[in-house]
Amino acid sequence: MSKISGAHIIVESLKKEGVEVIFGYPGGAVIPIFDVLYSTPEINLILTRHEQAAVHAADGYARSTGKAGVAIVTSGPGATNTVTGLATANFDSVPVVCIAGQVPTSMIGIDAFQEADTTGLTNPVTKHNYLVHDVNELAMTMKNSFYIAKSGRPGPVVIDIPKNVTLEKTEFHYDEKINIRGYKPHLDGHQNQLKKAIQLIEHAKKPLIIVGGGSIISNACEEVREIINKCDIPVTATLNGLGCVEYDSPYFLGMHGMHGTIAANKAIQECDLLIALGSRFDDRATGKLATFAPKAKIIHIDIDTASISKNVTVDVPVVGDLKRVMKQMSPMVKEKKHSEWMERINELKAMTHEIPKNQSRITSFEVFEVINDLIPQETIVATDVGQHQMWTALYYKFKFPRTLLTSGGLGTMGYGFPAAIGAQFANPEKPVICITGDGSFQMNIQELATAVIHKLPIIILVMNNGYLGMVRQWQELFNERRYSATCLMYCEKNPQECQGNEDDCLILIPDFIKVAQAYCAKGVRVKTLDELKKAVTEAIHYTDGPMIIDIITERTENVWPMVPGGASLDEMLKGGRVI
Repeated sequence: MSKISGAHIIVESLKKEGVEVIFGYPGGAVIPIFDVLYSTPEINLILTRHEQAAVHAADGYARSTGKAGVAIVTSGPGATNTVTGLATANFDSVPVVCIAGQVPTSMIGIDAFQEADTTGLTNPVTKHNYLVHDVNELAMTMKNSFYIAKSGRPGPVVIDIPKNVTLEKTEFHYDEKINIRGYKPHLDGHQNQLKKAIQLIEHAKKPLIIVGGGSIISNACEEVREIINKCDIPVTATLNGLGCVEYDSPYFLGMHGMHGTIAANKAIQECDLLIALGSRFDDRATGKLATFAPKAKIIHIDIDTASISKNVTVDVPVVGDLKRVMKQMSPMVKEKKHSEWMERINELKAMTHEIPKNQSRITSFEVFEVINDLIPQETIVATDVGQHQMWTALYYKFKFPRTLLTSGGLGTMGYGFPAAIGAQFANPEKPVICITGDGSFQMNIQELATAVIHKLPIIILVMNNGYLGMVRQWQELFNERRYSATCLMYCEKNPQECQGNEDDCLILIPDFIKVAQAYCAKGVRVKTLDELKKAVTEAIHYTDGPMIIDIITERTENVWPMVPGGASLDEMLKGGRVI
């Protein structure tokens, strides 16, 4: 067998793993790899305009498909720029393989040009990472990395490869079997634990299911829906669990947590059995831990043993892959009705908060009325982080899994647009929209070049209120309207004189329509509902590239309900008052 270079081994390994798209940015340390990719038509190499965006795009590709997303960057600043993207994927259990170039092994540790301790920097924000010293270890490292990224609780893996390793030659062997000592994800639920869980389900009078992101990651949504209907159990979702259960299911209460629905939060506080499926009980979802689900026994099913009883002590833990565990449970549970509980659930669902309308500018609810009416339900929705993210969770009608891409755990502004790019490459036949804010969009706005060059028909909805809206909301409620460094407008007044929603302050910086023109994209600004409907309709049929719809929204609109930090889920604020 003839010998091939490390760069060729990397690319051949990617082909063995079925990789079709890579997002990256070149540099000196990875030129040999990019040179091989240049002559590899099976793999579409996408040049992003920033390394962080490359990882976010790989993340969006992975979330929308369930496959591993791949990014490739150079050494030093190229690698350090990936940290935010890796941390985002790690928090939300997204399988990403990031290949980073490194200075030659003989120069590691001497502060060479563009040297960085990539494995040291990324260790806290990845599932695993490797520094490859020997070209003979390269193929197995590639194989192990994809397996680790996709198996068990998924997550990002970094492969740090010195340049000399990419140039050295050896024979290429790619083993079919994986045997990593000490790493054996447990997939099936323990029978005794399952029996305990079934007993609790059979005796419960007020059961409630939480679907987390793990329900979607494990492709268990069909099994989850089956048990919900069979056992007559209402269900709420975490942010990353949205789409697992249809928005119009009679059992669905919406998202729970800090900005969850009244029905979801009150149901958690009233239930006598809580069944958490692939949820890690994040603090934004639980509120005050001491008073979380005070009347409930708790069943927690998760593949990650470290997540069980980490935040909330549970009564029956079941470790395993959620899809397989639900298939084990399905024949064991008996069909049951909870008529009185469902009557109470319907009462809670009727307790909606006031929806703002007819303000001086377009409101969030009006934006989503238009989107829900006009956008096809199979559309993939990517969001950034802030008020628009929570409004998306509250108002958008999610019907299918893998249609919401959002940074749930890390809360990364700048995630949405590159994630939408990744999703569009992965799903060219599906519509993709990015719902963002005027603060978040600017954090990776350079990716307009990527979307334009590849003619990606992504609809970018900018909810433009001239503020870092979520921070401003906190400043209004808890800091006596001291809007410190949250206004994005230009104003000649002193910040101390600002009262918020003032018409003379709406000086657009930047002008997103002119930005769109600079990148050869299409852009339109809307100030009325009729203009918004017309623009969205046009964008749906626009296929020549991305289209920005700059929506001038109500400046000081807040997200309601809201559970203040440190409060219980039943201590919700609505319009600044406790419900």
